[in-house]
Amino acid sequence: METVLITGGAGFIGSHLSEQLLKMGYRVICFDNFDPYYSQEIKKSNIRAILHEDNYKLVYGDIRIQETLNYIFDEYEIDYMIHLAAKAGVRNSFLHPFDYNDVNINGTTSLLEKLRYIPVKKFVFASSSSIYGSSNKLPYSEEEKCSPISLYGVSKLTGELLCKNYHENFGTKIVCLRYFTVYGPRQRPDMGIYKFVKSAIDKEQIDIFGDGNSERDYTYVDDIVDGTIKAMLSELDFSVLNLGNSSTISLNGLLDLIEELLGSRINRNYVDFKKGDMWKTYAEISKSRRLIGFDPSTDLRTGIENFINWYKQTYCIQ
Repeated sequence: METVLITGGAGFIGSHLSEQLLKMGYRVICFDNFDPYYSQEIKKSNIRAILHEDNYKLVYGDIRIQETLNYIFDEYEIDYMIHLAAKAGVRNSFLHPFDYNDVNINGTTSLLEKLRYIPVKKFVFASSSSIYGSSNKLPYSEEEKCSPISLYGVSKLTGELLCKNYHENFGTKIVCLRYFTVYGPRQRPDMGIYKFVKSAIDKEQIDIFGDGNSERDYTYVDDIVDGTIKAMLSELDFSVLNLGNSSTISLNGLLDLIEELLGSRINRNYVDFKKGDMWKTYAEISKSRRLIGFDPSTDLRTGIENFINWYKQTYCIQ
């Protein structure tokens, strides 16, 4: 049985990824420090259904601490590593720049340095569409020059550069995946769709940054999980790939859709656009289709319906 080590495995994407890999017959090692950026109880809830599975192991620890990494690699033969752990959030990165550099850059270096001596079949690095920043050539292609406008984006681009350097110098097989606005059940509570649905249900006013005409390429979590596993199992020695839905909707359009599906108005308070936020994200995914067979299949309406159903079942008293 092959073993997959997932850093940040108790988070939104990590928990979905763990479930799918377990279904596929892999042993999963979840490595997570339960960072207090949002409620630790949410992460515990994310993995509650799989916590006692025979082939699932939860290891508490910090990716920057070599002793914990040594324990994992001494205890298990790791075949693949998927690196999701990171300090998340564009706006928060301006408030805590040293933390973002330490976790997202030094933490990634710590993992790559471990693999320098104990290689795995594939290291998958979760990057972000935030690295494109001020680039205005749409849709975003992996070959475009990246100009991140947030400290979070800078930290993710630096992580990609570290991956490229370790591949070129030490032969580590790596795929860097640029995720485009992932959403779905278990989404972090600081993310837009979660907050919009909550505000509509609770009938609370919510700030809308800008005039509502900014656009995002929203990608359903199941499609991200599928693309991530395909990248992990690919024959690629090194590549950088976009994982997005390759379609966009304006913020106002998204709010209108949520209102329609909920039958409830969102009390919108339009405020100034925030620094570090991108005006538009839009993924070119022809390279991902060609190299790993990535083919997102969940349309936005279906994905939002799934999220709303999950939110009501989780948080609303019936």
